[in-house]
Amino acid sequence: MLLRALSIALLYLHAGIALAQSTAIRYLNDWRWEGQAAPLLLALDRGFFDAESLDVSLEPGNGSVNTIPRIASGEFQMGSADINSLITWRDEHPDRDMKAVFIIYNEAPYAVMGRPSQGVTGPLDLEGRVLGAPRFDGAFAQWPAFVVANGIIEERVTIRDVGFPQREAMLASGEVDAITGFSFSSYISLQKNGVPSSDISLMLMSDFGLHLYGNAIIVNPEFAAAHPQAVERFLRALVKGIQETVGNPTAAVEHVLAHAGNADREIELQRLVMAVGHHIDTEEVRAMGLGDVVEARLEKSISQLDAIHDFASKSTARDIFDDRFLPDYSARRLP
Repeated sequence: MLLRALSIALLYLHAGIALAQSTAIRYLNDWRWEGQAAPLLLALDRGFFDAESLDVSLEPGNGSVNTIPRIASGEFQMGSADINSLITWRDEHPDRDMKAVFIIYNEAPYAVMGRPSQGVTGPLDLEGRVLGAPRFDGAFAQWPAFVVANGIIEERVTIRDVGFPQREAMLASGEVDAITGFSFSSYISLQKNGVPSSDISLMLMSDFGLHLYGNAIIVNPEFAAAHPQAVERFLRALVKGIQETVGNPTAAVEHVLAHAGNADREIELQRLVMAVGHHIDTEEVRAMGLGDVVEARLEKSISQLDAIHDFASKSTARDIFDDRFLPDYSARRLP
């Protein structure tokens, strides 16, 4: 009896020590729970964060630009944000040394979408048209660079600030002539709103002069300084989530359905497969592993944005991206 009591006491003692050592992380996603969020949700549900002694809470967001100030303020410790908007934000807030620590989308999913039936098939067709663009949309944040790269006369395009929930419906109804958005999100939503794929002109900005990285994980600088090992452990758990998702998207999307309420399995699986196939599983990632950057490519992105925004001081790739928290290359390879 005494032995059993001692065993139980030791069990609770070990559990208490583990709990005391667990680090709490509030993570703000860039968007609501759609197919592309499967790696995060899978890592949470499968206990990958728990196994790293992390008490992680994941919260949906309302735009990959709006994430940045909320993490900078300390409201959230980590989150997903447009790395190009981070470059611009840092120039406007030189006192805040916030950096990206992991690239989610190696090829940016930023896109402009129109309808051939409404006369929009390419960038120059946007002149004389109405573009529906949410203010905090990561794709719309790259609009000035897209304009310059494609020789669009910006004054000839009417920009209409629209809400995220209404964006695709407004293009489907003809209220606007084109929209900005993430390819895998807006493209599938347009189909959901009754627009056939044959009547969607998908202009990926990466195909039209902007060779940018996409969303990245950013970290509050004070949290990164105080808890560097927690950041490392978070990325280690997430990498496992991505690897399992790439290996079996059909199983991974079930974790989205468990968190997203009335989501449609087929639609979310389409989003996930599109996100993985076009933006995560790329040749560059196959060569160097998940999450990392090619410094020369990131420097080129910074220069491209600097030419548009005329930054007060030009950042370097190392100012924007910190690779110290990445797992070893052997642990970041795709299956």
